Amino acid sequence: MPSVLANGLSFNTCELGSGPPVVMLHGLLVGNLAMWYFTGARALARSHRVLLYDLRGHGRSERATSGYTAPVMCDDLEALLAGFTDEPVSLVGHSFGALIALEYTLRHPERVRKLVLVEAPVPPTTTADLTSFLSLGPDEMVEALPDALRRSVAGGGRRGNRLLASLRFLAYETSLLQDLATAYPVTDEQLADMSTPTLVVCGDSSACRVAGDRLGGHIPGAELVILQGGHYLPVDAPTALSASIRAFLDG
Repeated sequence: MPSVLANGLSFNTCELGSGPPVVMLHGLLVGNLAMWYFTGARALARSHRVLLYDLRGHGRSERATSGYTAPVMCDDLEALLAGFTDEPVSLVGHSFGALIALEYTLRHPERVRKLVLVEAPVPPTTTADLTSFLSLGPDEMVEALPDALRRSVAGGGRRGNRLLASLRFLAYETSLLQDLATAYPVTDEQLADMSTPTLVVCGDSSACRVAGDRLGGHIPGAELVILQGGHYLPVDAPTALSASIRAFLDG
């Protein structure tokens, strides 16, 4: 997968398919581009040109020690888009990736064709869950992971060791915890002023359900879809999530 220099950092990227451009963004901490690559990206690439990338400090992207706010990571996205396409893009974000996608859309509505927000922890509500996770010790972090990821770490091996090393780096060697603590709220007025066609997807057993109801209720014309599962819908409900995203983007 090629590395791309953007906003002063090296980002690990992956491009699939051809057609209308789509960028898919993963969440913080346990996420990387594989979260989308092995779930919805390849199906979407049958009819779209799809860009995936590891967020700063995640996966194989450069290990930045600072800049873990939605505005800074929105700057990362903008810099990557400059080398990807001049066309308006569709943005698909999971968890904190959804916050980045929302921030970019609020800044540059003319650049976003459609927006998909999956399990968006919109401040000031569920970002507290992320800061609570980062305050845990290493063993407690592992216990708090989703079942599949916890088994991966417990089983050792390259993937598990890499995930554990990444968690330790992000929790103890970066400004991520402080950056999340200073996250500013997205107001109802900002949401009400949006005109970008938006799909909001939440899990029926997720803490982000409240934030999803708020997004769906305030963004004009937003479509709200509730799927069976928790916060990690790309893993909990990959087929249903992929079908919902494809139907919305192709509609």
